[in-house]
Amino acid sequence: MNRILIAEDEELIASFVAKGLRANGFTPTTVGFGQLALERALSSEFDLLVLDLGLPDLDGFTVLARLRAAGSTMPVVILTARDSVDDTVAGLEGGADDYIPKPFRFEELLARIRLRLRDDRTAEPTVLRCGDLSLDLRSRRASADGRVVELTAREFVLVEMFLRNPGQVLSRQQLLSHIWGYDYDPGSNIVDVYVRYLRKKLGPERIETVGGMGYRLAPGPELLD
Repeated sequence: MNRILIAEDEELIASFVAKGLRANGFTPTTVGFGQLALERALSSEFDLLVLDLGLPDLDGFTVLARLRAAGSTMPVVILTARDSVDDTVAGLEGGADDYIPKPFRFEELLARIRLRLRDDRTAEPTVLRCGDLSLDLRSRRASADGRVVELTAREFVLVEMFLRNPGQVLSRQQLLSHIWGYDYDPGSNIVDVYVRYLRKKLGPERIETVGGMGYRLAPGPELLD
């Protein structure tokens, strides 16, 4: 299980990212200060660092520079409100592996994290399966009952989340925050709307409603490579 260090001083964003990563099988740890982020990053406890540039005491550029000067090759994904070309170039040339401006969508951050971890480690499954439902993460193709199913980008991410958590009840709040971002409206019914879309495309019994809790993918075999 990959361990992710999140260096972010905005508690809402740090909590949102940590919850999303935890829901996808990672072990996240959050810190809000640059010096602490540097110390933890150098401890060899973590597999990847998500780094905000606007940290108290030490800014992200300094953390990154000292991390690389110490010989650390740990992947670093910068997540910041600084979206100028100069800042992006400075971050990448300073040793960051990726650079994502805020506001952001969690599914993009998750994809970038997985990509950077695959660069350095054994690749995770590229096809997710549960019964006769499958999702190819490389070709972005889905199939159900032996037929190809066309999915929109949001539908694809929703199916992926269900397949990564087969049989587990996922609350509307979990699905909202994971797919629609940390600034989602908790009163929105968009999850219910998209579940209806998926039931029409994948079959009405594919996604079960668990009263008062949320939704889950109907039980099936474990995920396969």
